[in-house]
Amino acid sequence: MAELFEVEPAVVLAIYAHPDDADVACGGALARWAAGGAEVHLVVCTDGGKGSLDGSITTEELSVRRSRELAEAAEVVGLASWRVLGAPDGELEERVGLREELVRWVRALRPDVVVGHDPTAVFFGREYFNHRDHRTAGWATLDALAPASALPHYFPGAGPPHQVVTALLSGTLEPDIWVDITAWVEAKVASVTCHRSQFVGSDGSWAAAAVRRRAAEEGRRAGVEFAEGFRCLHLEGLTV
Repeated sequence: MAELFEVEPAVVLAIYAHPDDADVACGGALARWAAGGAEVHLVVCTDGGKGSLDGSITTEELSVRRSRELAEAAEVVGLASWRVLGAPDGELEERVGLREELVRWVRALRPDVVVGHDPTAVFFGREYFNHRDHRTAGWATLDALAPASALPHYFPGAGPPHQVVTALLSGTLEPDIWVDITAWVEAKVASVTCHRSQFVGSDGSWAAAAVRRRAAEEGRRAGVEFAEGFRCLHLEGLTV
């Protein structure tokens, strides 16, 4: 029987590569937790400035537009805060500086749950393989969580150590836990469709339909109407 994630976290930090990634990956779970009283925060690693089929817009114009869309989506979900680290879209590098930035936010916000990309998920059938920024952000997040954020000698200037209890990895080929988003699927749809720059030549109705369809597929696996699936990692004890 599928396992449902029943924890109601106090503080959640989502770490994703692009402005729309969190809404697509886990917007329902974030909305659920925010509605339940959790502080839900988002860190976006890149500016999203290359994410469009429209060649008439500059990367600078697109990054500004995507930041505005992100702010709109954040209000829909109920985020307590969000910030964009600003690496160029498509050029995110797994470097010490990125890990230190992520450690700094983990230690400042002190989440009990962190949500992010599963970097081990690469090939999704014959039609899609995972964006390099997703993979890079995923590895950097895991490296920031264990052991760096929990041990004082890693980045001592980044604040007092903090041990994250649980990591939930989205976009995974091996989900082992699900969040029931039946009551929040329309919030997820609304947050995804805030990212209008991603729907060139469309009103976004296909995206809304895709969100509902995917959530229904995961719901069937979880035994509920709508769900989001994750790979769950318990991080206590993984610091050394």
